[in-house]
Amino acid sequence: MTPQQKQIAFIGLGAMGYPMAGHLARAGHAVTVYNRTPTRAIAWQNEYPGTVANTPAEAASGQDAVMLCVGNDDDVLSVTTSDIGALQTLPAGALLIDHTTTSEALATSLYSAARQTGVRFLDAPVSGGQVGAETGALTVMVGADESDFREAVPLIECYAKCVRHMGAPGTGQLTKMVNQICIAGLVQGLAEGIHFAEKAGLDASRAIEVISQGAAQSWQMDNRASTMIAREFDFGFAVDWMRKDLGIVINAARAANVEVPVTELVDGFYADVQAMGGNHWDTSSLIQRLRARQSER
Repeated sequence: MTPQQKQIAFIGLGAMGYPMAGHLARAGHAVTVYNRTPTRAIAWQNEYPGTVANTPAEAASGQDAVMLCVGNDDDVLSVTTSDIGALQTLPAGALLIDHTTTSEALATSLYSAARQTGVRFLDAPVSGGQVGAETGALTVMVGADESDFREAVPLIECYAKCVRHMGAPGTGQLTKMVNQICIAGLVQGLAEGIHFAEKAGLDASRAIEVISQGAAQSWQMDNRASTMIAREFDFGFAVDWMRKDLGIVINAARAANVEVPVTELVDGFYADVQAMGGNHWDTSSLIQRLRARQSER
C-alpha cells in the first residue's frame, strides 16, 4: 500500500454503511467489514474488495481507523466497548470515527473511553440520506480534536462532499440535532403544500416545479416532492430512525431548557405514521398521514 492507503475497518453495513464502506474500498484502502447480520457482510464482500470479520474486535485489530454506522447509542456501545468491541483491539493512535446519530452524552463518554486506550475518537454524524451515501455526496459534521479531524478528512472525503469540524467532541452530534430540527419542519411543510395542491385541484407536479424556482426551494423539495406525489416511500431513512433522532433532539432541548415546539409536533405526526404501519416508510411519508385524515372526513 502507498502511504495514502490505510487499513480500515467498517462496522455496520446498513443502507448508509454498505455504500460508504464500498467507497473506501474503491479508493484503494484495505477494508475489513463487520455486520451483525453476516449475510449482509458476505454480500458486500461479493461486490467490493475486502475481508469480513466475525466480531467488531476482530475487525478492528491492527487497523489505522475504524468507522462505524449503526443504529443507536446502545448499538454503538455494543460494537465499541463490549467484550467483543472494537476498543478491545484497536491500536493506540488509531482513529475511531462514529457516523451514527447518537446523543451528545454518548459521544463525549466514548471520547473519554477511547482516550484511555490511546485511541482518537471523532463523532461524525452524516446527512444526505441513502442517495448521498451511494453517490459519495454526504455532509459530515465532526466533533473532535483538531489534529484528529485533519487526519480523518482524507478518509471521510471518500464518501462525502462536505466535511466540517464543528468543535470539541460532542459538537458533531449537536449539529446533527440542528439538522434534524430543520428537516422535520421542512418535510411537514412540503407535505402540507403538496396535499393542499392536490385537494385544490392543481397539478401538484406543475405547482412544485414552478415554486421550486423561487424561495420555497429546498433539498427535500428537489429530491422528495415527486416521490411524495407518486406515493413512493422507499428511500432509505425510515420513520423509525427519524423518531429515534427526534427523541434525542427533544431530550437534549429539554435538558437545555430550549423550546422546539414544531419538532415536538412533527415527532407526534411521525408517531401517527407508525400507527398506520409506516415504520419503514421514508420520512417523506408524512403526507400519507394528511391523506388518511382527509379520507376520514
